[in-house]
Amino acid sequence: MKSNPWLDAFQKNVSELISKSSVADVERNVRGFMGQAFTKMDLVTREEFDIQADMLAQAMTRANDLEKQLQALEQRFTAMENNKG
Repeated sequence: MKSNPWLDAFQKNVSELISKSSVADVERNVRGFMGQAFTKMDLVTREEFDIQADMLAQAMTRANDLEKQLQALEQRFTAMENNKG
């Protein structure tokens, strides 16, 4: 398994915190560290993800509908061209 620098640094920081602090201090420091790490990762909430997933599903449905309309128009155009000749 490849080494992950972020996880290695996290493990090192947690180990240092545990060796130097009381349990309450460790918990507080780990929470702070994790909060900073998650902020740097630019994560989204589940609600934001669900909203984007719904918007994507709607866009896909609309794109499929438009594709069907285009195919119908192409068929009509082809039929009109065939009737001219």
